[in-house]
This record gives sequence, C-alpha cells and structure tokens, in this order.
Amino acid sequence: MTNLVQSAETQIKTMVEGAFAAAMEKGALPQGELPAYAVEIPADPNHGDFAVNAAMVSARAFRLPPRKIAEAVAGNISFEGTYFERCEIAGPGFINFFLGKGWFADAVAGVLADGDSYGRSDFGKGEKVMVEFVSANPTGPMHMGNARGGAIGDCLASALDFAGYEVCREFYVNDAGNQIAKFGKSLEARYLQLYKGEDAVEFPEDGYHGDDIKERAKEYADLHGDNLLEVSSEERQQALIDYALPRNVDKLKSDLEKYHIYYDVWFKESTLHASGAVQAAVDLLASKGLTYEKDGAIWYKATEFGGEKDEVLVRANGFPTYFAADIAYHYNKFAVRGFDRVINIWGADHHGHVARLKGAMDAIGLDGSKLDIVLMQLVRLTKNGEVVKMSKRTGKAITLTDLLEDVPVEAARFFFNMREPNSTLDFDLDLAVQETSQNPVYYVQYAHARICSILKNLAAEGISPRSVTKEELALLTTPEETALIRRVAQLPNEIISAAKNYDPARLTHFVIDVATLFHKFYNACRVKGEDEALMQARLSLCLAVRTTLKNVLALLKISAPESM
Repeated sequence: MTNLVQSAETQIKTMVEGAFAAAMEKGALPQGELPAYAVEIPADPNHGDFAVNAAMVSARAFRLPPRKIAEAVAGNISFEGTYFERCEIAGPGFINFFLGKGWFADAVAGVLADGDSYGRSDFGKGEKVMVEFVSANPTGPMHMGNARGGAIGDCLASALDFAGYEVCREFYVNDAGNQIAKFGKSLEARYLQLYKGEDAVEFPEDGYHGDDIKERAKEYADLHGDNLLEVSSEERQQALIDYALPRNVDKLKSDLEKYHIYYDVWFKESTLHASGAVQAAVDLLASKGLTYEKDGAIWYKATEFGGEKDEVLVRANGFPTYFAADIAYHYNKFAVRGFDRVINIWGADHHGHVARLKGAMDAIGLDGSKLDIVLMQLVRLTKNGEVVKMSKRTGKAITLTDLLEDVPVEAARFFFNMREPNSTLDFDLDLAVQETSQNPVYYVQYAHARICSILKNLAAEGISPRSVTKEELALLTTPEETALIRRVAQLPNEIISAAKNYDPARLTHFVIDVATLFHKFYNACRVKGEDEALMQARLSLCLAVRTTLKNVLALLKISAPESM
C-alpha cells in the first residue's frame, strides 16, 4: 500500500537522527539526547516539502541556540539514497527539506499501482470498532440531526475501514421504555378519534403530535376496522404498537437505504430487557457496592465515577430507566461482542450524558476511555439567504424525507460532511441543487468527468495511456504538476487523520483541494503535446488523479460520473 508521504517522513527521521549522531561524534554538538520532534508539511511549498523542528526542541538538551544546532545538523545530513535533494535552515532554526523528482514520479506510479485500493492502510491493525449512529427514535420520522449524523457516521465508518480497522455499523432501536408507552397512548388516541371524533377523545399532552401517528392509526383502522374499540386500553395500545412499530422501523431502514446507508446490525433495546441483560447490569453494579435504595428506587453512585449526580437505575415502580438499559447495551458492545472501541454519534444536546456513561463503563469493570462520543452540532437550513424553519409539506420540522425530495442524496451526504461534527453547519439548499462549479460536490464530480473526457477525446485520435518509466514521470516538474502530485500523495494520511480524529470532513476538504489543483493543472499544462513522453507522463498523472477522486467519492458513497 503506497504512502509516499510516510516514506518521506521516515527518511527524514533517519537523516536527522543520523546527522545529530554524526555532529556529536565530530564534536560539532555536545553529547545529548534528542527530544521528540515533529516533521510537518509547510503550507507554502517555497518553505520546503517538509519542515523539522528538531533543532528548536533540542536547544535545552544541547544548551545551544537552535540556529547553531540546525547548522551543525544540516552540515552532517546525507541525501544519498533518499527522495530529497537538499535542505535549508529557516527562521529561528527550522530545517526545511526539498524533494527531488524521484519522489513525485514514485507518487504517481504508486497511485496507479494501487488503483481502487489507493488510500488504504493498516494503521488500525484490525482493531474491532463499532460506529453507532442515527439510532433515531422509531416513534417518528428522522429529522435534520439524524440526516447529518447519518452522513457523518457512515463516512467515518468508511474512513475507519480504509484505515485498517474492522468496522461494524450499528443502529440501536429504542423499542422499549417510556417513548414506546407514549407512542402507544398517542396511537390509541388517534385511533379512537377516528371513530368518536377529535373533540370526544383527548390527546395526551405529552403525546406525539406528528401526522405520522394519524397515518399509522388510520392504516390500522383501514385494515382491521373497529375491532379495538371494545378491548381494554392496555390491549388496544399493544395491538397498535405491534402494528405500527415494525412499519416505522422498516420505514427508517428504507429511508436510510435511499440515503446510501446500510447497517451491519439493527440492535433492539427490547432484547436487553427480554434477556435479563438490563437486570444483570444493575446486579453487577450492586455487587460492587455501587448502588443504594432511596424512595423505593435503586440508585447508582455515579458521582464516584465522574457523574454530576447519582442516577436512578430502577424506578420505584420496578421499571428500569433508560440509563440502566444504556449501561447494559454498552456492556453488551464491549464484554459480550468484544469491540475494542465504540464510537457513538450523538447530538450536542446529549453532552451531559457523556461523562456518566463513560464513568459507568469504568464502574462495571470496563474501560470508559474506549467509549468515544462524537457530539454533533445543529444544522441550519438556508434558502434565498434566509434560515428555513418549517417544512412546506407538513408545517413542522423538516425531515430527512423532506430534504431528499428537494436535494440530491449525493449533495446531502457531501454537504453534511463539509464541517467537522462539533461545528454548526449551514446547509444552503439553493447551492446544493446547483449544477455549477459553485456547488462543491458538482465541482469535484466535474473534475473526474473532465479527466474521462480527456481520455475519451485522445482515444478518438488513437492515443491511449501506456506504461511509463520513472524517467518519464520525472518530466512532471511544473509548479501545477508538483502541487497536484503533492496533494494526491497525502490521501492515505488524510484518511488516517479522518479516522483518528473522527472527522470525515477532512475527506471533503481533501477532494475539493485535489479538484481545484487539477483544474489549475488542466488550464496550465497541455496534456496532448509534441513531446510524446511528456504527454504520457501527464496522462498518467490524469489517471492518478481520477483514481484518487473516485476512491474518495466512493468512501463518501458518491458517484464519480464519466460525463456531465
């Protein structure tokens, strides 16, 4: 698996550490131990392809000014057998390294050799990771937060997979507890109103007021008539829940599949209660002396594990709380199914739940640090420069279904991943449907289509890409060519960073950069020219860029069109 950036960084560390040793041996530096230092990529390539701060961080260890240390090191660096041709000392003591033509040639060749696998790495070493995301309440439709969480969670899972982790996508179905009881009461009221009139049947004040509840109640009535009018309220509610809940879950599945999201596991909360797992979690905490009774309820000593206050696990009526089920669920993830790391994508309004759940993992003998919560900020939809608050169809909050009626799925997935999760996202509905270079997803897809067009036009003239030599690839020396190659070569590290930092926005930023640099290359460099070797080298670069764009778009589950 090609990672030319990593290869170059490894060479730099070998050169720098060898130069420090040589300088100490010659007496140019006193004996000392080199502290940890950074190898970075400068924003401006005029400052080198890589910069090292080793001289600056070692000033105390060697009791010398950083600049003097840098001079001693630079004077002892050997570039033989490396990708680098020279280094320079800059500012207070940075050592800047400049790549030779061989690196750029190998970078292009590496992309072509890896093909569809370009960008993959073994960074994750097969660590078993679960990403749980969306997990929308099955009592109603998905909202904008779920839409953003779906795009972030699915693309993060793709990045983790490409970075060498074993990944499982999971949806947690909250099919037990208070919300289901409220769901049943809401369905019952709407069902009875069909036969007795809305004025005759009071709707629960805390019930679900959406039109979807009315629709499910009417569906049941259309199928089964008034057969529930004479039964007990409990039996009526259960019958309506048994009818409506599976259909709501199926609707969640179909809506998410339209959104290009497919889960490995749909995990039902009810199975935790039915199997006794929730009670077992309570009993485990009790066995560790971490529970007590008060006012007839069982409490967990959450304050001993980072919580702001102690938490109820089992109510006085004997029913466990959602928190108790959540502890059991996460125990199942770690202890039963053996995930090494669990990542939950939550809305920012759940921030108060983070510390107490991680603390509960520590309390039951697991490692709370292996549970990571990505808190996702709100989405603001804008149209004509103004914030959109209402759905034109229902008069209520805009749902995922509403959004996808107006915005292409691929644009939605791309836009939701254009900001890091912890930033509020402004989603421009007008921009998302534009077929212009102002629309970033269109802009990136157009770069891919443009490359396909170049190849097609040349094929019509009888010109096809052929295998090129390293010497031919070394002809790619213009600033536009080297800038493009330099950015393309960073894909494996960008994917690793997206996986490590739980930030798939790095991928959209990266692919926009590559498209921008390709368009600059296209405008500055003729692919078809008098020099056949240079033409073939540029064709190879086009193919490498096409592969890079296609692979990133595939991670985002966005198509790479051949014509537009």
